[in-house]
Formats: sequence, C-alpha cells, structure tokens
Amino acid sequence: MKSILIIGQSNMAGRGFIKDVPPIYNEHINMLRNGRWQMMAEPLNFDRHVSGIGPAASFAQVWTEDHQGQSIGIIPCAEGGSSIDEWAIDGLLTRHAISEAKFAMETSKIIGILWHQGESDSYGERYRTYEDKLLSLFNHLREELNAPDIPIIIGELGHYLGEAGFGKNAVEYNQINKILSKVAHNEKNCYFVTSKGLTANPDGIHIDAISQRKFGLRYYEAFSKQKHVLNVMDTEQEWIEKEAKRELTKNETIYVQSMKFALGQLSFEEFSINVSKINENKP
Repeated sequence: MKSILIIGQSNMAGRGFIKDVPPIYNEHINMLRNGRWQMMAEPLNFDRHVSGIGPAASFAQVWTEDHQGQSIGIIPCAEGGSSIDEWAIDGLLTRHAISEAKFAMETSKIIGILWHQGESDSYGERYRTYEDKLLSLFNHLREELNAPDIPIIIGELGHYLGEAGFGKNAVEYNQINKILSKVAHNEKNCYFVTSKGLTANPDGIHIDAISQRKFGLRYYEAFSKQKHVLNVMDTEQEWIEKEAKRELTKNETIYVQSMKFALGQLSFEEFSINVSKINENKP
C-alpha cells in the first residue's frame, strides 16, 4: 500500500463543515488511527473535537481514480494552531510525525508529504525566520524517513486572511506565502499549490469544506504531475459534482450502515434488514 503524510496546522487537519459537502467513502482509502489502518471517514485528522473537512480526502480519492484497485493510506499528523517553532526538528509535533510515519512504513510505502501551515506565523515579523525553520524541517523529515527525493507539496495560505474574524490577525500572510512559494520553487521535489479562489468559514481563518475539496485536487495535481499549480483548475467543480454521484461499493455501503447503527441512527433490526438487502443487491 502507498501512503501520504499530512502535516501542518488546522487547515491541513481540516475545519471545513462536514455538513457542507457529500462525504467521501472509499474502501481503498485508509487512515492510520490507534496503530491500525482503518477505512477512512471524515474527520480523518482528529486533532480537535471541531475537526472537519481537509484537503487529504479529495487528494486520496482522485489518487484511487488514477490507480484503480490500489490502496492509499493517510497518516494524519497536523495540529491546529501550531507555529513553525512547534515543528522544530526536536519538537514534539515533528517527533510524533516521524514516529507515525516510520510505523506506517512497516506496512506501506510513503510517497508524499502534504504541508499547510503559516497562519500562526503571519504576524509579529515571524516571517523573518520562517524560511530557515521550514527548510530545516523538510531536510530533517527526508533524512529521518530515508527518503531524500520524497515530494513535498506546499499549500498557499488563503488570500482571504487579514480581513475578518480570527483571520484578521494574520496581517503578514503575504510574506509567508512568498516564502512558501520560494521554498517550493527552489528546493528539489517541492511543489507549490495556489489558494486562489478558495473561501473561508465564517471565522475568517479556516478554509471551508467545498474549497478544501478543491484544494485537495490541486495538491494531487501538483503531486501527480510534479509541477506547481499556480491557477484555479478548470475541472474542480466538475469533479466535485461527479464525486457526489459516485455509487458506493458493497463494502462501503455496509460501512455507512454500520456507522449509522453505531451512532444510534438505526435500530439493530433496521441495520440487519439493510445489510441483508445490500448483500442481495450488490455483487
């Protein structure tokens, strides 16, 4: 199985409202949780009880479309509110991410790292030391994972920052974005992904659910084509509409029923009847 490591702060973990987009269920997408690979369900990066939609699910979904019959695992290690200092090479977040990645490497091959972070460093002239700290982290990850050529995909901070809500304090996001772009363009196997056209939750800092779906597609485009994605992709809305109509497989359908039963949304009798019908009607 292939796997990807997702790191950064809350917009990588995901804060898009789950109710705003159709859920993604795919028996070929797994998430690492409690030391086991489990079929993915959102929120997949459960760093907070308010976790929601991030970019990793749509990234993984389109990966499976390009790799029919193959499986991919997501290693969720993003931490909401974290600054670049908390991603120092000896910091707890970095040590945890490396530990989880090495554990995942026992049963999978890591093929990429998705990074989105910087809102917490977009004030107080923190950008002045940001580049060196980011490069130090990337070099350390590649060294520790023995993966000198692993692609690192770097997401741009939202263009809506500095205007409203919690995002109003991120007045230096442009400086951080310039550094993110510089690192992506100058470093080997690093690729930059634009946030053009993406919109925010009412809090003014977190990317909303529909935009996170689009962001994940851009991350995958950069990863798969090994190029920077500097503009909105024409296929984003079309893919989202197509994905909403995707028919679930037998295993995926039973998984959804199991979740509903576990959450008290179905009685055991209803659950049993539904599963029997699924087994009868789906190959």
